[in-house]
Amino acid sequence: MPLVGQPAPDFDMICTKNLESLDEHVRLSDYRGKWLVIFFYPADFTFVCPTEITAMNDHLQEFENLDAEVLAVSCDSVYSHKAWINTPRSENGLGVIDYPIAADFTKVVSRKYDVLVEDVGQALRGLFIVDPDGILRYQVVHDMNIGRSVDETLRVLEALQSGGMCAVNWKPGDKLLEG
Repeated sequence: MPLVGQPAPDFDMICTKNLESLDEHVRLSDYRGKWLVIFFYPADFTFVCPTEITAMNDHLQEFENLDAEVLAVSCDSVYSHKAWINTPRSENGLGVIDYPIAADFTKVVSRKYDVLVEDVGQALRGLFIVDPDGILRYQVVHDMNIGRSVDETLRVLEALQSGGMCAVNWKPGDKLLEG
């Protein structure tokens, strides 16, 4: 089980970086020197999942402004990801997504991050923030039916980057606590 404050579990997965060839991999080492928001979702062509994936995409510039990259992961194949991306939002598809979606078809990475529901073969909604040194700094896991908040993810990312102690409901620009 991954633990906050410990190195993030390593991974190497095929992804949608090159939507035409579907031959590019994504690795934890690709994100060295940057913050990484990696989130797992249950399945392509479902109901809650596209709301999260498209919301992250709609806020991608905010993540990039914080020197963070976003990576989505499910246990579906990269071919399913491509089909979902090529399906318009109006038809329960994703449309253009400007960050990679990785295929954990073997379920190895979902197990490493302790989000796999073995008897279903799908991942829970796990979200992890990894710092530029590869250390896991935040994790939250939701039930499959509950979407995550992009605003809260951005708030936590900025709190982690503040380098200080942040009180409850801290927002960027608020004072840090003194110890």
